[in-house]
Amino acid sequence: MVNLAGYLVQAGEMALVLALAPAVTGLTRKLKARLLRKKGPPLLQPYLNLIRLMRKDAVLADNASWLFRTAPYAIFAATWVAAALVPTFATGLMFSWSADLIAIIALLGSARFFLALAGLDIGTSFGGIGSSREMMIASLAEPAMIMIVFTLALIAGSTQLSTIAEVMLGGAVNLRVSLALAAVALILVAIAENGRIPIDNPATHLELTMVHEAMVLEYSGRHLAMIEFASSLKLLLYISLIACVFVPWGLAPMGSDLTAYAIGAGSYILKLCAGAALLAVFETMIAKMRVFRVPNFLGAALMLGLLGTLLLFVSGAL
Repeated sequence: MVNLAGYLVQAGEMALVLALAPAVTGLTRKLKARLLRKKGPPLLQPYLNLIRLMRKDAVLADNASWLFRTAPYAIFAATWVAAALVPTFATGLMFSWSADLIAIIALLGSARFFLALAGLDIGTSFGGIGSSREMMIASLAEPAMIMIVFTLALIAGSTQLSTIAEVMLGGAVNLRVSLALAAVALILVAIAENGRIPIDNPATHLELTMVHEAMVLEYSGRHLAMIEFASSLKLLLYISLIACVFVPWGLAPMGSDLTAYAIGAGSYILKLCAGAALLAVFETMIAKMRVFRVPNFLGAALMLGLLGTLLLFVSGAL
């Protein structure tokens, strides 16, 4: 019975992230529109878009290979698993042993790899430009993410997210300069990985600036629905990751009752709303930067992560 309850809670977390991912995207779009004094799309518009795309047939190019057909499902599966591994409303779940930061980075890297290959498969110029830019961003974002992992591992003594959240909740970790540097670096990486402003503008299709949209221009129907769903899951993943590591309050401990799980789920939803609101405000206040300035943006994240790690080596109190 204990194993059955654990599997049910784990399945509930997987279903929760799947159900809330489009809502986070819809809330961000709605808040940005309201800040610009526009009505904006309904909050449920991402759900309606996914349903509409799933009902349409997929149109494929004549030279599309098996990779182009299977890549959307591989991207969606890898992103969903990575998002479900992040503790959202509880720690110590059945699959918490695999909820490792390095494993999550590997899953996201696999999804990015398949997306870049799919952009190159058809042979269009836009797909090639988008794939090359995506790999350029990844080559700078992944080292920064690794340095953030080193910083958190030195503080918590582990790379497992449940252990890190429990250490943060335990009160043994006080205010640290290295932790603040890691938090800022993770936010910068999250903005870049999700293609948000100032790195990319997901609301436009300008040929000279788009990154993610350039790789998926040839997709339609259910294939495009899978990619759009994966994009929403990735945004939810990074907000959940920031909340789990730096704002872990409300997480139910292992073996809790239904009341604790309900409180954890409610606090998790509030964190998602706060993250979506902050993202909307940030994107409204800042402008899109040139593509050639992206290395400077991610270089700052890498330097912050490296500085946080070096501070811990020099002085454990920092």
